[in-house]
Amino acid sequence: MRTTASPQSMSDGMQVMQQMANYQPREAHWYLPLIGIDPKHQGKGLGGALLDHALEICDRDGALAYLESSNPRNVPLYQRHGFEILGQIQFGSSPTLVPMLRRPQRRSLD
Repeated sequence: MRTTASPQSMSDGMQVMQQMANYQPREAHWYLPLIGIDPKHQGKGLGGALLDHALEICDRDGALAYLESSNPRNVPLYQRHGFEILGQIQFGSSPTLVPMLRRPQRRSLD
């Protein structure tokens, strides 16, 4: 970033990272920074399946799960999986991030 970002972008980025740190849980948790699906395969439930896999492990271990959504269209998906919105992260010209937390849940035995 130091060699390619403008001074303003660097400053904005540092402010965003500080805000991100303010929302991250202090207790042990799984941080889910990236979940992505090739655009030609979106809308087929693959993102939900990836999320389910990670959340099954969190639930089994009784661990919190935390993420920041950079895409507002994904927030409802995360909410359907039990995540709660903690606030919004934005500074200067940065896009808005939505920090979200999910407490471990009991899974039904099918």
